[in-house]
Amino acid sequence: MSKTPRRQTVRRIAAASVAAAALIPVGLAALHFGRASAKDEAAPPPTPVDVARVVDRTITDWETYSGRLEATDEVAVRPLISGAITRVNFKDGALVTKGQVLFVIDQRPYEVALSKAEAELAAAQAQAGFSQIELDRAKALIGGAAIAQRDLDARQTAARNAAANVRLAQAAVAGAKLDLEYTLVRAPISGRASRPEITVGNVVAAGGGAAPLTTIVSISPVYAGFDADEQSYLRFMNAATRSGDVGLPVQLGLANETGFSRQGRIYSIDNQINKSSGTIRIRATFPNPDGVLTPGLYARVKVGGGAPHPALLIKSSAVGTDQDKKFVLVVGADNRVTQRTVELGAEQDGLRVIANGLKSGDRIVVDGVQAVRPGDKVAPHDVAMSPEGAAS
Repeated sequence: MSKTPRRQTVRRIAAASVAAAALIPVGLAALHFGRASAKDEAAPPPTPVDVARVVDRTITDWETYSGRLEATDEVAVRPLISGAITRVNFKDGALVTKGQVLFVIDQRPYEVALSKAEAELAAAQAQAGFSQIELDRAKALIGGAAIAQRDLDARQTAARNAAANVRLAQAAVAGAKLDLEYTLVRAPISGRASRPEITVGNVVAAGGGAAPLTTIVSISPVYAGFDADEQSYLRFMNAATRSGDVGLPVQLGLANETGFSRQGRIYSIDNQINKSSGTIRIRATFPNPDGVLTPGLYARVKVGGGAPHPALLIKSSAVGTDQDKKFVLVVGADNRVTQRTVELGAEQDGLRVIANGLKSGDRIVVDGVQAVRPGDKVAPHDVAMSPEGAAS
């Protein structure tokens, strides 16, 4: 074989290698472009979420305590005389008014006693009248020496005794009338009565040791009694106690309520801290026109005080938990989500105070927190920072 054909063959092979090498970058570029396009097509769209701006507001601090409702007036109704019950004029749990007749004790013995006392009064008055006539006659005779001074003195004494007997008989009549009045056992206060403890036909005894016939508690207003710790007392109530004005505003919520539906004021603060518990007893008073506040009910009492100060507030549902930390999801200007650790404060009007971690103007995710993660891009829908339970 000659050298010329061999050289031509070598040249052809080299040219083909060069051409193949030149095509490799083009193929790789095409492959990369295809993968990038597929990746762009597979990227998910931004997640729609509701976002709201942090509320910047001036607030007054509140503290919440647990307590019990108490009646402002509570009376155990007891008989003041002895006798048999002849009538009961109310039903279990009825509302009664002051002066209303609740029980009737047999009046006949006391009517007889009153009649006797009135008769004795009449006799005493007759005797007093006769003694006065005798005294006047003696005074007329003493001037003519027709009667001795001793007789005049005796008639004066008799007249005085007769007048005293009249007063004694009058007192007996008043006592008999009082006993007859006590046969009508009346409500000493207005309020709600318990059940009748003694029924018709039973004999009751008089005195403070007697069994109560029933009990009555006042309806409105009512007390809410609770114990405040030393820090809260020093923070909210100490200044008011020193000034003598203890009427701080308070709010009350019942066990079946999530908020605080009733407004009231501090009525009294005890005069010393309990050394064993480190608390002080406080009473607040609340109007109760509808009668819903029943003595003995559990109550949540929120006490406000201190100077107003600025604060940032958000919905409690916007706060997430990561082990022992609390966080919120902040939406930046590029609509990407970042996680921010926050320090929570007390509740205020359905919102949660943020003590640290946010600044005024921040936008946070308030609905859809579970659907996004830090770094995700979102499609934000701006809503108002509504209190818990309110519509956005």
